[in-house]
Amino acid sequence: MAKRNTGLRFQPSGGSRAVQLPVGKKQRLAIERVAHDGRGIAHEGGRTWFVAGALAGEQVEARVLAARSQVVDARVERVLEASPLRRVAPCALAGRCGGCTLQHLPHGEQVALKQRSLAEQLHRLAALEPQEWAPPLLGPEFGYRRRARIAVRWEAKSRQLEVGFRATASQAIVDLDQCPVLVQALQPLLVALPDVLRRLRKPQAIGHAELFHGTASALLVRHTQPLPEEDRQLLRTFCSEHGAQLWWQGEGEPQADDPAQALGYRLDAYGLTLAWRPGDFVQVNAPVNDLMLAQALDWLAPQAGERVLDLFCGLGNFALPLAQRAAEVVGVEGVQAMVERATANAAANGLGNAHFYRADLSQPLAEAAWAKGGFATVLLDPPRDGAAAVVGQLRSLGARRVLYVSCNPVTLARDAALLVQQGYRLKRAGILDMFPQTAHVEAMALFEADAERP
Repeated sequence: MAKRNTGLRFQPSGGSRAVQLPVGKKQRLAIERVAHDGRGIAHEGGRTWFVAGALAGEQVEARVLAARSQVVDARVERVLEASPLRRVAPCALAGRCGGCTLQHLPHGEQVALKQRSLAEQLHRLAALEPQEWAPPLLGPEFGYRRRARIAVRWEAKSRQLEVGFRATASQAIVDLDQCPVLVQALQPLLVALPDVLRRLRKPQAIGHAELFHGTASALLVRHTQPLPEEDRQLLRTFCSEHGAQLWWQGEGEPQADDPAQALGYRLDAYGLTLAWRPGDFVQVNAPVNDLMLAQALDWLAPQAGERVLDLFCGLGNFALPLAQRAAEVVGVEGVQAMVERATANAAANGLGNAHFYRADLSQPLAEAAWAKGGFATVLLDPPRDGAAAVVGQLRSLGARRVLYVSCNPVTLARDAALLVQQGYRLKRAGILDMFPQTAHVEAMALFEADAERP
């Protein structure tokens, strides 16, 4: 039956237009609980408010950042009645810089929030609970981040170069003079970088900068126009004074100013060095990466005669340690440059039993030449959107054990349900605190094939 035109097409059922909330409006709120992303949740005026910087049980004055339908994004302007859990944020930029969102919450409570998030998503989306919960993998609360991207913007009107981190819920740039989550080796570079960039003759040509610390410290300068030689020399001198490599990125791939210099990171427990280039994916938290690798090897327990499949293998972070124990490791990645880098890393570390291939991981895998013979175990470390197309094929490859490393509990839960449908059981799960001071949840889950199902 055709719907009648009542003339109320853009009005709610009550017949009156909802009052719009302007950006910047302040509102007193009672925070009821904390969402998975660390924001406080309140209900006021028929709307659900998500408030950055708020904790359960608090009374706060919040400022509207955005409003859509019945949902409001806001941030704390003043805490009127504080939670007993609240602490003074260790960083003076907390609440303005968009990098850390949970500095007002003690680290132990941050970890508990992440554990609840993982458990709730597994229960809500997949009706699952692991047979065993693993203790969280924890590293240092601060001084852990070995890579950082620095925002740069030329303000033509004022003829000033803004340098810093992106602000919370904004494209604004927050000036920086410190970053407590950055590794100590990069702190001098971070502090001195804004001044040297502002001294360039052509600062408007700078797109952004990146800092990295591994086998060496490095600065990547992304430029949108060719830089004058005097600017290039100024940056060379700056890096030389700080003992850092200099990398450039214009139209193509990043290039080292001195091609003879090597850049990478160590996996000391395995005697491995992995070459790395700016732009490549790398786990930013080296201590937790080490713990993650040790746990992955322990849970998968690859045997000397087994073939192991590493999907979304990247540079070989998992594949190379696995190759030291298994008969063969096959790494598969969708990006050809990563396949080439992983192949070179295996050769440089003397691992002839690790082989890498490019494949579209949304397509059937069983017919690929590298899949012939099957695999006893599979490890996958997909991006945030998960691996739904891949997990549905793992039983056909003969895998008895599947280790899923996730950076998104929502897609992990979705994919876990698909694995259970194939006859796998969720044996173990736990979080990896890869990003302290944020609500970002990394997790590891081990699935084992049900022996009673073919």
